[in-house]
Amino acid sequence: MEPVCVKDFTLPELEEWVQGIGERSFRARQLFRHVYGRGVRSWSECSDLSRMFRVQLEHGVELDALSVLKKEQADDGTSKYLFGLRDGHSIEAVLIPDLPRSTLCVSSQVGCALGCKFCLTGSLGFKRNLSAAEIVDQVCQVQRDLGSRSRITNIVFMGMGEPLANLDSVLRAIRVIAEPNGMAFSHRRITLSTAGLVPQLRRLGRESPVNLAVSLHAAENELRAELMPVNRTYPLEVLMAACREYPLPPRKRITFEYILLDGINDDPKQAKQLVKLLHGIRAKVNLMPFNPHPGSVFRKPSEQRVLAFQEALQNARITTHVRRSRGGEIGAACGQLVAEYG
Repeated sequence: MEPVCVKDFTLPELEEWVQGIGERSFRARQLFRHVYGRGVRSWSECSDLSRMFRVQLEHGVELDALSVLKKEQADDGTSKYLFGLRDGHSIEAVLIPDLPRSTLCVSSQVGCALGCKFCLTGSLGFKRNLSAAEIVDQVCQVQRDLGSRSRITNIVFMGMGEPLANLDSVLRAIRVIAEPNGMAFSHRRITLSTAGLVPQLRRLGRESPVNLAVSLHAAENELRAELMPVNRTYPLEVLMAACREYPLPPRKRITFEYILLDGINDDPKQAKQLVKLLHGIRAKVNLMPFNPHPGSVFRKPSEQRVLAFQEALQNARITTHVRRSRGGEIGAACGQLVAEYG
């Protein structure tokens, strides 16, 4: 039997798999509860399974898709996990405690192909997509580390990579994470962030009710294309049309993320452009002062410029929050993930 990872299976797929080796379908639900409810580290811990079935699992089904290589914790409680993959690549995930919430930021790719100028991850280039198991296991491994001390309450696809560029694996991972017989995460507690791959954005809206966040960072095409090359393929008018058509549940809004770069995109003129761009969309805006990293040509704006930009949006009745940097001293802040080991 070719080895597989249990975390690559949705529940219906696992039911089909266990039937294929001669077991009854309810065994799949048992496995989900053991893996995601109890967090077992070995199939030998599953005493309610027959010895023969456990032997089959031990010889053909892997429990983990990655391993923790390193963990760092910032003064503010933010933790960064460096995970090793079986092929030697590595990725990072970040746990952000903000009581009563505890949010895990997961990666969807090794590196990223989009090359956004302000993002350190983009400087790595693209290595490969993650499997569903490698995405799911980030959640499992962090929760295992937390133990009974705390529970992950929210999951955001805002780590390394563009989630919509790996949509098959991301959707499969979401189905596993949300499965009631497993981790049972509500879709309301899962957010996917994208730079704006429009065809995949439309597919996401059809197939999954998770929260949507759009990385905007500029309100006119020339500047956005300079900062985010994806804008040359899907310019703002195309992206915003897709956002206007996105099937939002009642009372839900699309979050637009806007990194403030000193002297680049943070003046009153650009605030007015952003107000105009968002007209007619159920939107909220997260402003993020730039997190400096070595080699970057960008600077963090002054507090005065940040608050003035926020005020301009709020005066236009757009709900706007300033998202303060977390974990910057350990390279865990937005745009800083590079998966360095050493």
